[in-house]
Amino acid sequence: MRIFVRLAVAATAMLVSASAMAADQVKLTVHHFLNQMAPAQTRLIEPWAKRVEEESGGRISVEIYPSMSLGGKPNQLFQQAEDGIADIVWTVAGYTPGRFPKLEVFELPFVHLNDPVATNLAIRDMLASDFADEFKTVKPLLVHVHAGQTLNMVDAPVRSPADVQGRKIRIPGRVGGWVVEALGGSPIGMPVPDVPAAISKRVIDGVMVPFEVVPSLKLDQLTRGPGEGANGERFGTAVFIFAMNKAKYDGLPEDLKAVIDRNSGADFAREIGKAWLEAEEVGRKAYTDRGIDIAKLTPDELAAFRTALAPVETRWIEDAATKGIDGTALVARARERVAAHAE
Repeated sequence: MRIFVRLAVAATAMLVSASAMAADQVKLTVHHFLNQMAPAQTRLIEPWAKRVEEESGGRISVEIYPSMSLGGKPNQLFQQAEDGIADIVWTVAGYTPGRFPKLEVFELPFVHLNDPVATNLAIRDMLASDFADEFKTVKPLLVHVHAGQTLNMVDAPVRSPADVQGRKIRIPGRVGGWVVEALGGSPIGMPVPDVPAAISKRVIDGVMVPFEVVPSLKLDQLTRGPGEGANGERFGTAVFIFAMNKAKYDGLPEDLKAVIDRNSGADFAREIGKAWLEAEEVGRKAYTDRGIDIAKLTPDELAAFRTALAPVETRWIEDAATKGIDGTALVARARERVAAHAE
């Protein structure tokens, strides 16, 4: 009888232990709009997921759903994180116009220059002080930029504002639209996966994108006129959000929260900035392998763009004022932080 009791107690303890371990297992779903070969998945989400799984001792598992495979449209991703349809999303801030009026400052021409590491760290500096109210419904894991927008045209490089006049250009968000308007073009909004078909059908004459998306979109086969400043200057950038459902994060045990936090800091911001720069070279090579030159604007040519695009910043500051935002101060702070990290 004693042996039977001991065995029963041991079995009960094992069941309780197994039940506790099962209850401590956390599965996180990550949803995004690009395909599984895009740098967003291969350079950002997959390495992050692997580290989190390993550092949690296997208590966290991460399932990645690319290409909107959990349903919905790209402009619904941030809300999916808020609502818990996905535990984590990676998306473009500009896909939800008006949702991030302060964060939008980093999309302005010549706020971000050509260093995504510096800009990522600048955003991180301002996240808690300037943008906290825009992220109060989620846990931001990373807010970052790509290397910046180039104007990739179907025929010839854009070397002056006049080259954009009358042309239909795909834009990534509201500020990109203002850039195209300031240059005399017609902005066309669409998610980036729709670009190849739009170019093939001549719905658009060009696209504002970084070089890193060139291979996945086959833009080297569809466009003939990419260009940038002599030092890599771009026509603005896009801001991306890697964010977690707040209730999911808050419900984690403290040690698992610590795993998430350790992998969502300044080192992560630096890593992704460097990864995006490396991905740019792959896109450049796709063009040069086809014998297509990357146009480098002369200082005078770039100065003409700075003059033409100055009204975009004024327009943004005036619009921000209608929302009770001191846009002048925000622009100055963003530029100061970018410059500090660039040094």
